[in-house]
Amino acid sequence: MYKYNDFDSAFVASRNAQFRSQVERRVDGSLTEDEFKPLRLMNGLYLQLHAYMLRVAIPYGTLNGARMRKLAEIADRWDKGYGHFTTRQNIQYNWPILSDVPDMLDALAEVEMHAIQTSGNTIRNVTSDHFAGAAADEIEDPRPVAELLRQWSTDHPEFQFLPRKFKIAVTGSPNDRAVTKAHDIGLRMVRNDAGEPGFEVIVGGGLGRTPMVGKVLTPFLPKADLLPYCEAIVSVYNLLGRRDNKYKARIKITVHENGLDKIRELVEARFKTLRAEFAGNDQKLLAEIEEHFAAPAYKSAPADAYQAYYDADPVFRSWADTNLDAHKNDDYAIVTVSIKAHGQTPGDASSDQMRVMADLAEQYGHDELRISHQQNVILPHVHKSDLPAVHEALKAVGLATANLGLISDIIACPGMDYCALATARSIPVAQQIAIRFDELKLEHDIGELQIKISGCINACGHHHVGHIGILGLDRAGVENYQITLGGDATETAAIGERAGPGFAYDEIVPAIERLVLGYLDLRNDAEETFIEAYQRLGAEPFKAVLYPDDRKRNAA
Repeated sequence: MYKYNDFDSAFVASRNAQFRSQVERRVDGSLTEDEFKPLRLMNGLYLQLHAYMLRVAIPYGTLNGARMRKLAEIADRWDKGYGHFTTRQNIQYNWPILSDVPDMLDALAEVEMHAIQTSGNTIRNVTSDHFAGAAADEIEDPRPVAELLRQWSTDHPEFQFLPRKFKIAVTGSPNDRAVTKAHDIGLRMVRNDAGEPGFEVIVGGGLGRTPMVGKVLTPFLPKADLLPYCEAIVSVYNLLGRRDNKYKARIKITVHENGLDKIRELVEARFKTLRAEFAGNDQKLLAEIEEHFAAPAYKSAPADAYQAYYDADPVFRSWADTNLDAHKNDDYAIVTVSIKAHGQTPGDASSDQMRVMADLAEQYGHDELRISHQQNVILPHVHKSDLPAVHEALKAVGLATANLGLISDIIACPGMDYCALATARSIPVAQQIAIRFDELKLEHDIGELQIKISGCINACGHHHVGHIGILGLDRAGVENYQITLGGDATETAAIGERAGPGFAYDEIVPAIERLVLGYLDLRNDAEETFIEAYQRLGAEPFKAVLYPDDRKRNAA
């Protein structure tokens, strides 16, 4: 895990002191809200529906016990005892008092955390594969590259006032767990014919009101060229991107309007100049960064206790089958801690739960935690002999729900319960779906199924790439929910297809129930997942299930 040097610490302290002065001037009326807005956004502070909201960066989703424990302390001291983990691997506090925010930022700095560039028209928190450094299918740990990008982009003088916000995701695995194709720049580590690692560079992805799957700008970029190439992309976008219409200002529109070939030509020309200017200095910095990301000192111990526990305890076995993933060390497992117990708010963790996860990381997980874009928490390195103890500790605080990747493992934005931009509720819909399928006791029979819910067209809930996507809209003052089908957030990314007319708030959960029960009848066998059945059959059989009255009319 990266540790701040003297420059980092001084930089964050200076920014916090500057923002403290700005807050004081806002509180005493010296600054109007319009004057204060660009200043607070540079420091991750939003004005939401009911209160200010502070968004804290968790770079590439990596935490340790001390940082998680500090997040719990902040939740208790300055918020309402919980935090909300987001799809950008950040954490949000929904109820801070403005005058307290500088103290919150100073508390974060004590554990080398900050809220810089978690908002505004700049390069946002760089995200990564939440299994980075642990996954069995990984080519290399991508976090050193993500840290290099973070340092390069923070307070970059050319990129503080881009046409719109800019998001970068990086993965070190051919199996994309970072949704790279839905980002302004997506970086997928691949190998060339000589077996050398490099990156497939994807540009122009994004969701929102105009969802687009990113396009491959270059299929293989040597690692040594990554930083000047990324700077070339952002430089070209900064010049070409539209500033006359914020809805057409993202790089996906720039690529669409200018064409991929023209963008590639401009990027390559700019890259040649920048490559010479960088002169390899970035590689020296990368080498220093990589020293912070050495693999943990894995312990050697028999795993017999794990197997005996697995065979004897069906509750533990269900959790292990669902919430564990293969680790590059056969004696270890990757543990996903679900913070989506049935009926709870997706992404919310209480301060007590945060402290338990911090304790478990320190005791059993080599002091490492990750936040996933699915709004769960990861213990990336747990020896199999310790899994029973971890499971027992998680059960005690409601964190042992065996639902990873299942229908209740829903991504949901805060929606109209918090967000000033939202046009419909997201959280209650997610809660009701989870409760309903828990009542039906079908969740494990249904198998892998990704539902994603957004409360407005900004798509913070990633509904476009859900196997089932739900978009809440306002129709003449009434909540209306559209359903999309067939979305895919992996390396085979696809935008879901709108199924048809929307549903009222009290109709959406029954509609999802019809759809899922229909899938159980349509699938070939118990092994065929929802997305596999959809890809095999197409949309029509699912639409017929979703809109039975239309089917009856057509039959008549």
